[in-house]
Amino acid sequence: MKRLAVLTSGGDAPGMNAAVRAAVRRAAFHGLQIFGVYHGYDGLIRGDIKEMTLGSVGDIIHRGGTTLYTARSEEFRTEAGQQKAVEQLKQHEIDGLIVIGGDGSFRGAQKLTEKGFPTIGVPGTIDNDIPCTDFTIGFDTALNTIVEAIDKIRDTATSHERTYIIEVMGRDAGDLALWAGLAAGAETVIIPEADHDINDIVERLHAGSSRGKKHSIIIVAEGCGSAASFADQIKAKTGWETRVTVLGHIQRGGSPTAFDRMLASRMGAAAVDLLLEGKKDRMVAIQNNQIVDFDFNEALQQRHELDLSIYDLARSLSI
Repeated sequence: MKRLAVLTSGGDAPGMNAAVRAAVRRAAFHGLQIFGVYHGYDGLIRGDIKEMTLGSVGDIIHRGGTTLYTARSEEFRTEAGQQKAVEQLKQHEIDGLIVIGGDGSFRGAQKLTEKGFPTIGVPGTIDNDIPCTDFTIGFDTALNTIVEAIDKIRDTATSHERTYIIEVMGRDAGDLALWAGLAAGAETVIIPEADHDINDIVERLHAGSSRGKKHSIIIVAEGCGSAASFADQIKAKTGWETRVTVLGHIQRGGSPTAFDRMLASRMGAAAVDLLLEGKKDRMVAIQNNQIVDFDFNEALQQRHELDLSIYDLARSLSI
């Protein structure tokens, strides 16, 4: 291994820049050349590849998003597109590729490995929905963004004595909703991994009202449907005025937290080390605060499991 490359793919996540920085500087530490692939797999197909130096990654550890940019690539889903990507890597004499992204990005990396090109994945997604790792890069920052927003919304909910329903991201995973709900003291958290009954939600609202509670916060994971739909159902059963807030893409942006910077730095450096060890088709992960790695197949064939004991705790504390 003498020449490596790194790309970011899929949805952006705070901390991706810190991971890129770590990969570039770890490679330089080992005397390797490293190249940045701009605009994800689409850029790889087009050969949008430039050598990176220590200066290339200066002043980016604290920035959200990704300075390498990211893009969806329908062409890369095809055999012809994947072959073009491999040819670009060969043309630039690159020996190994680091892919920072989510499960879709990792499946793309697998395709390259199947064609004989070594790849290592680094999990970067705010959804925290990648199996085999306790945390993904960007989750902690997005979580803190959500909690800050809920705290502000609660001030208004208290002032107007209303029920607020807040919809958060997470795709099909409820991690963001659950962790934010517990951390912000939400009265109800609705996630895909646990059954929810509108009658139970209404009963909890009435119980709070009967003991003098003037407002309520309900967190809905986007994988369960829209907050607006739940608001309509609650109003139909209670007659209470509700307000809906969809936080949207504000959850993806912002300067990464110290935790995400640390996680990204450890994972980005580990990806370089794995390639130097001759490993490929593997994903960097963190378990019990230790950096480990897993075969892509092992990771992607599993289902992300949310810790439902946190859900039980949130329910018990929100009585």
